[in-house]
Amino acid sequence: MKKIYQTFSSILLMTLVLASGYASAQDRTVSGQVVSYEDGLGIPGVNVVVVGTTIGTTTDFDGNYKLEVPEGATLSYSFVGFISQEIVVGNQSVINVTMDSDIQALSEIVVTGYGTQTKREITSAVTNVKSEDFNKGNVVDPAQLLQGKVAGLSISKPGGNPFGGYTIRLRGLSTVGANAEPLIVIDGVIGGDWENVDPNDIASMTVLKDASAAAIYGTRGSSGVILVTTKSGKAGQNVVEFNTYVTAESVANRIPMLSADEYRSIPGSVDYGTSTNWMDEITRTAITSYYNVAVSGGSGGTTYRASANYREVEGIQKTTGFNQLNARLSISQRAMRDKLKVDITLFGTTRESSFGQDAAFRYATIYNPTAPVRSNDPEFATYDGYFQKVAFDFYNPVAMIEQSVNDGKSRLLNFNARAEYDILDGLSFNAFYSIQSANTLFGEYIYKNNFWRGKDSNGFGSRSTNDNSNQLFELGGTYNGQFSALNFTFVGGYSYQSFVNEGFGASAGDIISDAFLYNSLGDFKQFNEGLGNVYSYKNSAKLIAFFGRAIFNFDDRYFLTLTGRYEGSTRFGADNKWGFFPGISFGADIKQIANMDNIGQLKVRASWGQTGNIPSQSYLSLPTLSQQGSGIINGEFSPGYAPNSNANPALGWETREEFDVGVDFSIVNDRLTGTFDWYTKNTSDFILNQAVPVPPNVAPFTWLNGGEFTNTGVELSLAYEAFLNPDGFNWTPGIVFSTYNTEIKSLASGDDVLYYSGVGSPGQNNTNMIEARVGEPVGNIWALQFLGLDGDGKWIFKDQNGDELIDDNDRVIVGNGLPDWSIGFNNSFNIGNFDFNLFFRGDFGHDIANQYRTFYESITEIGKWNAVETLLDFPTLTDAPKFSDLMVEKGDYFMLDNATVGYSLPLSPGQLFRQVRFYLSGQNLFVITGYRGADPSVRYIDSETGNPLAPGIDRRNTWITTRSFTFGVNLKF
Repeated sequence: MKKIYQTFSSILLMTLVLASGYASAQDRTVSGQVVSYEDGLGIPGVNVVVVGTTIGTTTDFDGNYKLEVPEGATLSYSFVGFISQEIVVGNQSVINVTMDSDIQALSEIVVTGYGTQTKREITSAVTNVKSEDFNKGNVVDPAQLLQGKVAGLSISKPGGNPFGGYTIRLRGLSTVGANAEPLIVIDGVIGGDWENVDPNDIASMTVLKDASAAAIYGTRGSSGVILVTTKSGKAGQNVVEFNTYVTAESVANRIPMLSADEYRSIPGSVDYGTSTNWMDEITRTAITSYYNVAVSGGSGGTTYRASANYREVEGIQKTTGFNQLNARLSISQRAMRDKLKVDITLFGTTRESSFGQDAAFRYATIYNPTAPVRSNDPEFATYDGYFQKVAFDFYNPVAMIEQSVNDGKSRLLNFNARAEYDILDGLSFNAFYSIQSANTLFGEYIYKNNFWRGKDSNGFGSRSTNDNSNQLFELGGTYNGQFSALNFTFVGGYSYQSFVNEGFGASAGDIISDAFLYNSLGDFKQFNEGLGNVYSYKNSAKLIAFFGRAIFNFDDRYFLTLTGRYEGSTRFGADNKWGFFPGISFGADIKQIANMDNIGQLKVRASWGQTGNIPSQSYLSLPTLSQQGSGIINGEFSPGYAPNSNANPALGWETREEFDVGVDFSIVNDRLTGTFDWYTKNTSDFILNQAVPVPPNVAPFTWLNGGEFTNTGVELSLAYEAFLNPDGFNWTPGIVFSTYNTEIKSLASGDDVLYYSGVGSPGQNNTNMIEARVGEPVGNIWALQFLGLDGDGKWIFKDQNGDELIDDNDRVIVGNGLPDWSIGFNNSFNIGNFDFNLFFRGDFGHDIANQYRTFYESITEIGKWNAVETLLDFPTLTDAPKFSDLMVEKGDYFMLDNATVGYSLPLSPGQLFRQVRFYLSGQNLFVITGYRGADPSVRYIDSETGNPLAPGIDRRNTWITTRSFTFGVNLKF
């Protein structure tokens, strides 16, 4: 902490000293009027800024402005819908400016996969988010940058685990047994790793939402595609940037349990004589520090950008956190009279982590609040002095994290090289190669005298390592041509990608000393007894594809895009290796066709396409064996093997067929812009590990293509330049809105139920909670209907079928774990040199099965575990826990996700700094919700089983939620 604060004090002192000369002489007053070329009328709200500074103003209602400027100033004039201009002031005191309509606003270049398109030409559902629109604050995972920013893109991570990944869904669930997350493409690397890119190095992200846009990625486009473009240098603009921040993160919300005094008042409670807040005992205010330096520029035919990032992160749970170093270098070189362009990128990440124990949050929540952390009582202090009563599922959470070590190291490296040669005017050829490798090393040790996991095995240690490599080679070509009013672009190519995954691990117990930790597994005695576990694995896969795209633009009025990819994968069955994935989209600019001068854009579009999804693992189409038990054969210990999965040579790709209709518009003098989409998609032949009878099969499961489900929804994005005020006040609100509906249509097996998810232990193992049924939406929660308590304090449930028995046949649908609609509401303000941003988001229509209420709204177990506060609502309760609709709560929430205020020093030309900005940012500042758990965020996946067909379950090992405040400095030289 002291070191961090000293560092920041030095940074601020240096910044203030170097920037102290900002108030240089302002020697000239410049005034004038800005008018439109089309009608000669004044344009209100035009930004007039001294280039390289924050000195500026905006024009009034008649287009007039007046500004004090320093000597040697250059003025920039910019406004949405018009072409920006820069004018050197020189000796002028009056500068009148005429601005022409910016048809180039629609000519903005957007990366769309294997090339680019102008914004005007795009006829699919594509959203581009630039770096200035990303979420701010302590952003570790690039997914955070997009959270709430793209209509139809759902990003969720319940709890404040710094190691927990974000669950991402684009237009709902698109698969069951394959990859449900969008495909990530980083600078052309298909299947790139988010963790290998520092968020500060990302220039923009493009989301390909519909099947027509994603068809170019074939068997991996069904869950959508996110294209990541990193920052690069520009010739003649040599820039040094330094960004740093410090974040303080603390507990925002926790499970509402009984306090020690409330617990003592409950009949049957056990009082150990103290008052302990167990959550406070295992948590802390976590400090994160971040440092980023980047150098970019170039001259002649060479441009470059080099950056290095270091972050030191503390987790909210004591002993957790990681240190990460990320470095990136990109070089671009032009040669042969600019006909040849070569781009080389090298980047890598190293991270050292301490993971802690997720289960500690569960036991800190339910542990007896009258028990001490440590004890001298011989009855309770036999485990190294930690208080521990010997009982089932009753573990001291402080001992869990202090008597264990859970570490990891990861190394990621990526190298890309791309060469493009212009053969003829409009015709170019390109080649691309990348290799991405990742290595992880994990080690865990549980102390010998730890009651939770160490005592039964006299210490437990494990070690594992995993190596993954991914090589991609592509050849392609592009031709741009024109015939009369028709412009066209053809893109085609070949792609070859290979994957190799391998690793090994070992675990065992019974060691003579805790001093070894996990570093000397050979000394664990269980290996000599045949009780240790050793494993290794290796698998590989290949993808080969031929792809093409044709783009037609007729007179900037009509647009047509045709896309196709023919692709084969080794993960498919022998009889079904190849598939073809087409896409077609059409758009018409009604403004140009109907000569609507009063609007900026009105484009209607429609698209259709097919994409695929491959199996999540290799060899699923082949018969496999697995170790099942062991025994003594001929006097020697030997493992036993049995069939685990049957062969299926017909195993093929899932197919997503999608139809999308959309409108892009810009009205009210281009101040209101928006996009509306309606889509319907059908996923057929989804990949499923299906139970089959034995015999005739030799194994109880077969991977097959098992059925279909549908998704429908609407999406709306709006942005409005609400205030463009001459006094410097500007407000730009924006909103994204999405609806979802996913329904299972059929199963190839003919069954009615695809998946069950149970409540679990203790005591409710046979109680089903989530069921995925044919003809019903995915995520339905089934439960008994609670009516009240009888005179003896027993549960009363509704007898749905009238048979006078309460059993599983009386369960009904009581909720759904997926939201009906989501909203994101962004507000950007500027007042002089201050900038503000408020970002709200929410999900509505989803329900959450509160597992803490399910197990600990209990009077029968009060002598062992603490109880949730809602137990006080039932003072006469005498019955054991039983899952019902009482434990299923509305998860609707609306939150202030991020608030940022920044101040930029007003600088003059010729000073050392080009930009000096200070900012303060808060995350998760407040949440409006009726949910009585810790976090109402949508659970898109069951964290216990990993199954996407079981959303809406708030499991007990989820980290509590956190709130953070960040102070940072941005410097540009």
